[in-house]
Amino acid sequence: MTTENAESQRLDDSFHVFDTTLRDGAQREGINLTVADKLTIARHLDEFGVGFIEGGWPGANPRDTEFFSRARQEIAFKNAQLVAFGATRRPGGDAAADPQVKALLDSGAPVITLVAKSHDRHVELALRTTLDENLEMVRDTVSHLVSQGRRVFVDCEHFFDGYKANPDYAKAVVRAAHEAGADVVILCDTNGGMLPAQIQAVVATVLADTGARLGIHAQDDTGCAVANTLAAVDAGATHVQCTANGYGERVGNANLFPVVAALELKYGKKVLPDGALAEMTRISHAIAEVVNLTPSTHQPYVGVSAFAHKAGLHASAIKVDPDLYQHIDPELVGNTMRMLVSDMAGRASIELKGKELGVDLGDDRALVARVVERVKERELQGYTYEAADASFELLLREEAEGRARRYFRTESWRAIVEDRPDGTHANEATVKLWAKGERIVATAEGNGPVNALDRAMRLALERIYPQLAKFELVDYKVRILEGRHGTESTTRVLITTSDGNGEWSTVGVGENVIAASWQALEDAFTYGVLRAGIDPAE
Repeated sequence: MTTENAESQRLDDSFHVFDTTLRDGAQREGINLTVADKLTIARHLDEFGVGFIEGGWPGANPRDTEFFSRARQEIAFKNAQLVAFGATRRPGGDAAADPQVKALLDSGAPVITLVAKSHDRHVELALRTTLDENLEMVRDTVSHLVSQGRRVFVDCEHFFDGYKANPDYAKAVVRAAHEAGADVVILCDTNGGMLPAQIQAVVATVLADTGARLGIHAQDDTGCAVANTLAAVDAGATHVQCTANGYGERVGNANLFPVVAALELKYGKKVLPDGALAEMTRISHAIAEVVNLTPSTHQPYVGVSAFAHKAGLHASAIKVDPDLYQHIDPELVGNTMRMLVSDMAGRASIELKGKELGVDLGDDRALVARVVERVKERELQGYTYEAADASFELLLREEAEGRARRYFRTESWRAIVEDRPDGTHANEATVKLWAKGERIVATAEGNGPVNALDRAMRLALERIYPQLAKFELVDYKVRILEGRHGTESTTRVLITTSDGNGEWSTVGVGENVIAASWQALEDAFTYGVLRAGIDPAE
């Protein structure tokens, strides 16, 4: 990395977007990042255009120390500066001789964030020192790092709780950091218990009373982290600390993506490079893949449901003007509008969904009416099409073309589960199919009856449709629906399949899980062959 390069390409320094996914975000339960993971996420964040990437606590653990060493050699940052995180020196010591402070310098990071106690009880009970000594720890550490050519930010931990308990002392910590040379003093809602009006009032007062440049670090324990961050900006904060997808300890941190989108689209602030906002959805999902967490479907701006419309009233309005039920154009953040088909669907929903799927319904009102009626009948039986676009497209094409897409016909199938004396089980399935005038019988074993059916179907059809060799079942969900006759119940199965280039979802409903699974598998294989461009008549 060349620091000069990053410095020359950074956006206006008057406002900071500071990301702490690699440090605070990594404290989320279920996230365990390797050094390689951290390097990959750092590249994504730099590409997105954040100004600062907090990489971790060098010297505190070998993984973070290695990350800083490798990041300097392996990443040529275009937009961001790398930030090392650490604490002020120990009580009664000297910053110049403190090994933890030395590790921060040795990291090579051009920017250092120091965490400092700003709640008087934390100073006395956690640090076990005096209030005056804590102020001296802040002054000594900040001034030493600044003298070594580092830019310093100070995180005032538990600031808002400390301000409630002892506002004069909390402000004294801010002044100590500011006067010692800290570029920004960040007010941290460490417990996440504040509300927007409270945040705005405190930030405005501290700004007026100290003259320091202020930032905000908000946890999401009240569900207000994004709102609290924006409230701080309203009060004059010019530095926001966030994490990708809101990852963080307990319920998480202020989510980077809604914060940035609000700043750019609602506040009119230029905080990202040109064109970066349109990459936001992709970056969000890419980082979710690295941390091995399923992207939140209902996340603002970037979730797959963020611009999904289900109600017929919404669809009718959107057909006239998409802005009537959307607060922004989804393409601004790299997302897309989706129409969901369900028993709430009306004509407009079906017409817009057909257009989305590339099926021209023209002005055939009778055709649209038939599709609406059929969807409502099927959903009454337990089917759901809002989560099974592929099954809906097959239904839509069947009505539009006057015939079902048939690449094969099922004569019969069966699945057997054998319970053995040693406690193991054997799962075997046999399918009898017709394809291109040929009767095919295939038997296969699998890890469970559904997997056995999947394998048997492949064995039967791959010779005729070699495209099936690429198909992979990537998700399988079962839901038991409400019983209608005593203890009887209906089972719904959703299957997601991939061919390596994309995914599609299908639905099946039956009196048991195997019957429902077979229906979903039939649709999955049929749609996959259709997707491959094969004509049933060939």
